[in-house]
Parts: sequence; C-alpha cells; structure tokens
Amino acid sequence: MDSLKDKVAYITGGSKGIGYGVAKSLLDAGMRVAISGRSRDSIEQAVKDLGSSDRVLGLVSDVSVPEDENRAIKDILAKWGQVDLVLANAGVGHFAPVEELEYDAWHNMINTNLNGVFHTLKAAIPALKNSKGYYMTLASLAGTNFFATAAGYNATKFGVVGFTQAAMLDLRKYDIKVTTIMPGSVATYFNNNEPSEKDAWKIQPEDIGQLVVDLLLMPARTLPSKVEMRPSRPDKK
Repeated sequence: MDSLKDKVAYITGGSKGIGYGVAKSLLDAGMRVAISGRSRDSIEQAVKDLGSSDRVLGLVSDVSVPEDENRAIKDILAKWGQVDLVLANAGVGHFAPVEELEYDAWHNMINTNLNGVFHTLKAAIPALKNSKGYYMTLASLAGTNFFATAAGYNATKFGVVGFTQAAMLDLRKYDIKVTTIMPGSVATYFNNNEPSEKDAWKIQPEDIGQLVVDLLLMPARTLPSKVEMRPSRPDKK
C-alpha cells in the first residue's frame, strides 16, 4: 500500500493486548479500524480508550462461530465500504501435561486459535479480493518450537503457521498478500499475566503494531510471508 490513510483494518481479539496495540498503531498511521471480541463490555471500553471516533468500530464476534465473522465483515463493509487488512489475532492458551489437558480446553484452543483464523479469512476473502488487501495471522514461536505442557497450544499454532502459508499460495494470484507473524514473549494479559515493569524486556504490543505498519508499506512486489519476532535480550534469571 502506498498510503495507509483511510484504509480499513479488521482485528479480531482487539480489545486488549496485541490486538489493541496494533489497532492503536494503525489509527496513528491514519487507518480506520474495526476491532472485535466476545465481550461487549471489553469492546466498548477499548473503543472508548481508542478515542470513540468515526474511525473506530467495535464489534462483538466469537471467531469460533462462522456466522459471527460473516456478520462482522458485513458490518464493516456497511460502515466503510471496504476491508484492506484483516489481522486474525484472537487466541487462547491452556497449558498442562497432555494427560492432564481437559477435553474442553483442547477444543477451546482448536476452535479459537485454529478454526477461528479460517472462519475470519473465509468471511473476508471477497472483500480482500476487491481491495487487493492483506491478511495476517498472529501465530507464535510456539508454532515452530514445541515445549512441555503445550501439546494443545503447540498443535494450534503449528496449524496456524501451516494454514497461513498455504493460504498465501492460494490467494496471491488475486494480489492478496498473506503473512503470519510469530512472536516470542510479549507483554500482554495472555495466560493470566498482568503486564508490569517485570515485562519490560519483552516485545511490547506497539512493537507488533509497528511491524504491521511496516508490512503494509512494503513494496507491492515483495512479501515477507513469515516473520519471527523475539525479544532482543532475554530476561536475566
């Protein structure tokens, strides 16, 4: 994209953490931004915090439900007439040794982290074809590095990486760019963390926001299809 002014972004899981940080960066870059989440109260608060202007749209949507994502895209098109960027960011994590991992936790991760990215993209493809837009997924270094207690989480993030890379090959003939972003430790509320000074060494949500802006402004002929991010210096134990 030559300019981001008045382009339209849709970010799932946008009420806090990485999604919120990216939304703020895109607004600062001149874009219009729709954010979604499952909690109406959280979405309304995030919209208020982002400025409650006509350049922000809050949507209640559960990415595990295809009809919710179809409705979210329709609502964005009804308001702004286009969708230029979709960031499939919504995700959950449950961590336990595999013999202790509950069925509900497994299915919650599969339905949100993996099915959700498919539902979001499926709903957005016609709009992205029209705009020759960009689809990004928020994966994780856990999508290439497995670790104990993360069988379910690893499975979903490995799946997101594979899904996104295959989708990239399917969609580039329409001039739709596709990238998966794979961060390491990020200072967010994920897994019941409360961000504080102890997280200063980690990647910050606005750092990922800067990356998204940079990707959008890459020359049209060039596609970084998979981007790994990690803290430049790990925490000193």
